[in-house]
Amino acid sequence: MANATLTPDARVSSGEFDLPPSAWVEAYRTMVLARAMDERCLSLQRQGRIGFYVPLEGQEAAQVGCALALDPKDWVFPAYRELGVALVRGVPIQELLDQFIGNSGDRLKGRQMPNHYGYRAQNFVVASSPLGTQIPQAVGAALAARRRGDAVVTVAFFGDGSTSTNDFHAGLNFAGVYRSPTIFFCQNNQWAISMPRSHQTMSATLAEKAEAYGFGGVVVDGTDLGQVYRAVATARARALAGDGPTLIEAQVYRFGPHSTSDDPKRYRSDAEVAEWRRRDPLLRTKEEIMKTPGWTEAQDTALWTEARSRIAEAWKAAEGTPPLPPTSFLDDVFSERTPQLEHQRRELLGLLERKVVHE
Repeated sequence: MANATLTPDARVSSGEFDLPPSAWVEAYRTMVLARAMDERCLSLQRQGRIGFYVPLEGQEAAQVGCALALDPKDWVFPAYRELGVALVRGVPIQELLDQFIGNSGDRLKGRQMPNHYGYRAQNFVVASSPLGTQIPQAVGAALAARRRGDAVVTVAFFGDGSTSTNDFHAGLNFAGVYRSPTIFFCQNNQWAISMPRSHQTMSATLAEKAEAYGFGGVVVDGTDLGQVYRAVATARARALAGDGPTLIEAQVYRFGPHSTSDDPKRYRSDAEVAEWRRRDPLLRTKEEIMKTPGWTEAQDTALWTEARSRIAEAWKAAEGTPPLPPTSFLDDVFSERTPQLEHQRRELLGLLERKVVHE
């Protein structure tokens, strides 16, 4: 794949790896669900009902387009913003909300930060906060899969800020040397928290960094669902054919804050945000499906109502799920609790019983 610098309105010519026409509406449904969930979770955090949230508004087409081009058996190594990917992979809404709360339905048992989820059934590896750590992990998993004869690829998701980390260099270098079947999917949302892309690197693109490691890089318009799908599908085919890794730079923009701990108004202008909102990936995808018969404004309105209703029901169930028992932090340390852990557990239960009596 040749390198290319594309403006946000550019198109890539269609070809063998186009997103099937039948998949566009379902992709749009997932994007709407992700946007609606994003809106609700930001509101819930501001109300103090969840502790922390990392929004993805503006990056839905990049995530959904990439995830749709993968096979369910491929391994996903996310950062902490990949809600759209999780939804495509089939992670239930309530399970995501359970993790945001950290209740007894949380598969991670409250041991991870909110929004740092992972699901074994969906080959969706648990996210971690340090930037770039998932990149060499994805390479190692890809090489292990190849050694076992598994016809899968791994995908590492990260932002433009992670391209400045040591793990980015180590992971891409190792992948280039050993031709690992890995896709490096960089969502360049223009800001590494408050640091602009222009202060990250003097490279004309982030994708061209792949050349130094001996493999191809490509820039795509991350607000264009079809363009993202083609790039990832092509990279996946190359990886499975033994042609090695690909670095994809999806040019996107996060409309909201980096996280709920961030105030983007302190470092970027309203005019900049407004310019990118003209390229809202949901609007662009809606325009595409409206070109063909079978989708109306009434259906679109109904879709948004349905999505918000599903989220409201899932939130009600998650909020009504009991908390984890206080003793849960003593579980899973070893396959069987040691005598020391059993002693600590009895002590804790005794303290809890005395607390109940005193109350």
